[in-house]
This record gives sequence, C-alpha cells and structure tokens, in this order.
Amino acid sequence: MDKIKAYLEDVAKEMRKVSWPTQQELIANTAITLVATVIISLFIFGADRLISIVLEVVYG
Repeated sequence: MDKIKAYLEDVAKEMRKVSWPTQQELIANTAITLVATVIISLFIFGADRLISIVLEVVYG
C-alpha cells in the first residue's frame, strides 16, 4: 500500500510541474488539427478515386 501512496504522491508532484495550455492555445491547436485532418482525408480520398479509375481502365 505504501508503494501506491508514494506513486500517487509522485504523480501529483509531477502534475504541478505541467505547463497547461491556455484556452486560446487549446482552441487554436484543435482548429489546426481539424483542418489538417480534413485536408489529409480529402487527399487520400482523391488518390483512392484516381487509383480506382486507373485500375478500372487498365482491367476493363
């Protein structure tokens, strides 16, 4: 039980050292992530459609 208590105390001590983002930073980073996800998804979708069309022409 002492090891668990020591572990939780260490976790609490480390959590006080964490540099948490501000709300504005969090919103900005979330927006960047969502935009990048949409762009990458559209690229993969387009590449998949192009490859499908090419294979359909090749294999008839």
